[in-house]
Amino acid sequence: MLAESKQLKQTTAAEMDREQVICAVLEEVRPNLKRDGGDCQLVAIDGTKIMVKLTGACVLCKLSAATLEGIQARLIEKLGEFVRLIPVAGAPTAPY
Repeated sequence: MLAESKQLKQTTAAEMDREQVICAVLEEVRPNLKRDGGDCQLVAIDGTKIMVKLTGACVLCKLSAATLEGIQARLIEKLGEFVRLIPVAGAPTAPY
């Protein structure tokens, strides 16, 4: 039972570290997006799926797909694992 509790704490710590890396990557790109009148908000993390909401000028931008690909590549580089960045429309503002 103690081993299960210890493993649960390790998993939770690893998930928190992973979430911090994801938030840090989004914070890195945020100034560039804001300079162009847009933004990107973290909505949810579900395993290897990372859901984000584009706002402002990014919503209608023809280059938003390229922006998302760049962010995804940066996330893969920082996390050391394959993740998929998924744009979500109309999602509520997340607590992240």
